[in-house]
Amino acid sequence: MGRCCKCNGRLLCMCLLPCMMTSHLVIYIMVYIFVTMSYSPPKLSIHYIAPGFSANSGTLASHPQSPFWNLRLEDSALWNGLQHVWDRQYNPILRGNMSEIQRKPKANLLSSVEDKCFPSCKLGKCSVPHVHDFDSMPEQLRAFIRSMHCRDYPLLINQPDACSQNNSLGLETPTLLIAVKSQVGNFENRQAIRETWGRSGLVKGELSRKGTVVHTLFLLGRQDSSTGPHPDLKNLLALENEKYGDILQWDFRDTFFNLTLKDLLFWRWLQRYCPNAIFIFKGDDDVFVRTDAVLDYLHKQWEEHILWREYTNDTAALTDLFVGDVISNAMPNREPTTKYYIPESFYKGAYPPYAGGGGVIYSGKLALRLLEVSNRVRLFPIDDVYLGMCLHRLGLSPSHHPGFLTFDLPESERENPCAYRAVLLVHRRSPKEMLTLWKQLHNLPAKCGS
Repeated sequence: MGRCCKCNGRLLCMCLLPCMMTSHLVIYIMVYIFVTMSYSPPKLSIHYIAPGFSANSGTLASHPQSPFWNLRLEDSALWNGLQHVWDRQYNPILRGNMSEIQRKPKANLLSSVEDKCFPSCKLGKCSVPHVHDFDSMPEQLRAFIRSMHCRDYPLLINQPDACSQNNSLGLETPTLLIAVKSQVGNFENRQAIRETWGRSGLVKGELSRKGTVVHTLFLLGRQDSSTGPHPDLKNLLALENEKYGDILQWDFRDTFFNLTLKDLLFWRWLQRYCPNAIFIFKGDDDVFVRTDAVLDYLHKQWEEHILWREYTNDTAALTDLFVGDVISNAMPNREPTTKYYIPESFYKGAYPPYAGGGGVIYSGKLALRLLEVSNRVRLFPIDDVYLGMCLHRLGLSPSHHPGFLTFDLPESERENPCAYRAVLLVHRRSPKEMLTLWKQLHNLPAKCGS
């Protein structure tokens, strides 16, 4: 009887052992599957693009330096979704298989909308992508969304010889090309700029007495009829242009959210008519610029560039120059009553570093690179932010200069001419204030000492 029990116990152990091993294996597999399914990748802080190398990569997009794909992309925001379509299209990893991508139909609404838009840009009848709160948005944002795919607008007034040796001043290609964003009715602002800091011709620096070729142009759209009625100023503008020959005007509505178009269309004009301009100042018509101090600053940058080029044989050391009053870690304004209002349904995420305050300086070579990269960055309704987006796409960041005063001098110092000694740009000044300040600063070094 005892021997039989021992045999049965061994038999039972031999039978149970495989079952126990199998159960342990099943438990292990279930735990592994559970852990795998519960894992999610870390959330990336930048949704719309990965930073790329600053080196020119020809027709291809720059190679991403950090994780490019984000499984948690905010597709609910219109701009982010549209940008993501282009990120996929211009991703250098995918371009090797573009033939397969091109064979696939464009099923994505964000892509198909674009195809319907281009033929009717001028008529403003673009199909609008679906945004759930479109009807509750401010009119200026709705107007921007209707035409945000449109980039081609004809020139109404052109200056094809502005930068050639055959121009009216008989000057060569400018060292500094001043491009001022203005509006049709701002005659007084333009005239004040012509008589003060925006004079075209040979301009001397504050320290350097050698003349530098400066040329000023004013960038205009057409009057916005939606904010009218407005008096017809076409004839006055034609007379102004006939006398000064410094106006560029395109056939698009001149609104706050269309200021981005002025950058884009100006870069195109620059590429065709003035590709050899060394430096560009781009600003608004309500800023005051100490042009002589700007020229001294640029002369110093150029001299340092020459020395660096001789030492390193680097011919492109100055092409990345972009300076202004840099704003970092900025978030979209979500207050509907402000003109900078950007709802979450349109854009999600932080802004890249950008230069604001009414004016920036950058190299002419960089302007041409910005034009190229702008073809891969969706238009954004705030022009300063869009510039930052294009720089970010190039893998560059704007440089901060304390001489660009976005928020003006302290009120107690605004009437003191000597307080402007370290200023390159101050925002804002009326035409009368420009003329007064120009006279006060004419002999600034002598009045304020060394």
